[in-house]
Amino acid sequence: MKMQLIRNATLRVTYAGHTFIIDPYLAPKHSLPSYTGRSLNPLVDLPLSPHEVIAGIETAVVSHLHTDHFDPLAQELLPKGTKIFCQPKNEARIREIGFVEVVPVTTTVRWQAITIHRTPGRHGSSEAILRAMGEVSGFVFEADNEPTVYWAGDTVWYDAIRENIDQWRPDIIITHSGGAVWGDNELIIMDAQQTVALCEYAPEAIVVATHMEALDHCLTSREALRNYAREHGIQDEQLRIPEDRADLEF
Repeated sequence: MKMQLIRNATLRVTYAGHTFIIDPYLAPKHSLPSYTGRSLNPLVDLPLSPHEVIAGIETAVVSHLHTDHFDPLAQELLPKGTKIFCQPKNEARIREIGFVEVVPVTTTVRWQAITIHRTPGRHGSSEAILRAMGEVSGFVFEADNEPTVYWAGDTVWYDAIRENIDQWRPDIIITHSGGAVWGDNELIIMDAQQTVALCEYAPEAIVVATHMEALDHCLTSREALRNYAREHGIQDEQLRIPEDRADLEF
């Protein structure tokens, strides 16, 4: 398995001989509105051109439809014949955009040699924020002779994440660890403390932290996460914190 962090949550993944993209966010730097009033988004440029990011992909997996996960430029540039895997709630909207091969994952689907399972997430804690954020999903990928990969998606650390880890026993866990906040500074994805809690709960898994340093409501930097993890005994071999454009191979 190979993966390349593009920016934010966007990953190019080669798995079981097939290449797909996760949560394509292709907007130019400062071309989209601020979430907090601190800065226009995204905060940084793509490390590749948008066309290079999507070149050669066979399908896309979209966790939910917030603009930092499937933005207007990605919706425009991805060929409308691209197969899109998504949560059922988003199927109709993705079809309205013009995509003709939309596969809602209720529980499990099979694509080529890959089995894809959908998992729940919790995009905040309070009822008000959960209503504002809406439904989000993570996904587990399985294939023969490949590591089991659990992409948790936009979620805080809570009981269902533990249950997903217990059920799937993933070799690799991809977290969104930028400490994004909403409303009255309520955490809506994992921060350093929650990411370390996940690492401690799944000591046999390699954790790859993404969704960092690209948006003005993400308050946890790579350096802060790395320092906090080391202070709490988490080794660099377990917790990988890639830079944009970095390649990882497992």
